[in-house]
Parts: sequence; structure tokens; C-alpha cells
Amino acid sequence: MILSYLRTIVLYLVLILAIRVMGKRQIGEMEPAEFVVTMLVANLAAIPMQDGGIPLLSGLIPILTVLSVELVLSAGAVLSIRIRRILCGKPVILMENGNFLPENLKSTRITLDELTGLLRQKNILDPRTVQYAILETNGELSVFPFPANAPASAKDAGVQAKEAYLPVTVVSDGKILTGNLEKAGKNEKWLRNVLSDLKTDVKNTLLLTVDPKDGLIFYPKGGRK
Repeated sequence: MILSYLRTIVLYLVLILAIRVMGKRQIGEMEPAEFVVTMLVANLAAIPMQDGGIPLLSGLIPILTVLSVELVLSAGAVLSIRIRRILCGKPVILMENGNFLPENLKSTRITLDELTGLLRQKNILDPRTVQYAILETNGELSVFPFPANAPASAKDAGVQAKEAYLPVTVVSDGKILTGNLEKAGKNEKWLRNVLSDLKTDVKNTLLLTVDPKDGLIFYPKGGRK
């Protein structure tokens, strides 16, 4: 029984390592080859997990082999457009200048109902306002309305937009993130003073962030009042 637990833990850790090596993209953002590798590795790991009679090494070798092939093909895709086209395909234009392209819809096996549904998810109710709708290689739909129908930017409206700064989390769920605190150029003395001004302490802080301009975002435990 203990051996089964250990085998499962080893295979679990190997799977985590394999996914980490492949990258951080979510399932919905994976290219076809990446999705196939993920499913294949999971199935290969499940067999030695369930069957204690299979040597652990016999289960690890196929997983590491598939991972190695994936890394080689990924490197090839970076270096060669032809390999990239074979593994990932290429983007397909489904709409152009407000018109549907039936041949491209047919080749991608996407119905008009599916396409209009995807447009609604992009807040597009009238297909005639779409200049381009492109099916990307990861299955996502990129939509570009005509300039006249696109939301106005701050520049278009003549508004001076405020510069945005990336906040750094220094307290999360009652715990000080020391590394982030140092990254923000702060110390614990500064943190204690800030929390004192907010009339709270670390253990009662759900979230506290600070940006380079000392802008704070604070959430106490129990919700904001």
C-alpha cells in the first residue's frame, strides 16, 4: 500500500514538472499539439498509478519520451514556419468587411450560430460592424470592428489618461510577503505604520498592495465596510 502511495506521488510530481516545462497556458489557450501531449501524458501516468505490477520506470519512460518530443517539436516550431504551420495550423479569416466567408466557415466547421454566439461574447450584436473576425490557432476568435464602431480610446476623446502602475501584493490572507515587500522597496516598519493608519494589523488584513507611487489597495478580512 505504501509503495502505491509513493508511486502515485512520484508520477504526480513528474506530471507537474512536465506541465511546467510545457508552459503556463491554460487548456483553452493550448495549440492542438500541446493539448494532445497533455492528454497523452495524463493517460500514460494513469496506467502505472492503477497497476502496481507495472515497474515505475516503465511508466516514467513514456512520459519523459513524449515530453522530450514535445520540447523538440516546440523548438522546431520556433525556428521553422513550415513546422509551425504543420503543428499549429494558421489563423483563418471568418469575416471580412462585414461579410461572412462561407468557404472558411466550412473549412473550420464553424456554423453561423456558433460564430454569432462568439461575436456576442465579444459584445458584438451586429455582424455588419465587424471588419475582421479571425479564428486564431488556439481556437480563440479575434474580432476587429470598423473604426467607426470601435470604442473610443482616451486619445480619441481628447482625454489625458492617468498613468497606470503595477501594484505589488505585500500582505495576502494575513501573511506578509517578505520578497514582495522588498521588491516594492518597503520594509516591515513601513508596513506596520501603514496598517496602524488603517487601524488594523497583519492578521486581520486579507489583501494589501502598493504601487510605485505609494498607492494602496486594502481589503480587511470580513469584507470592506
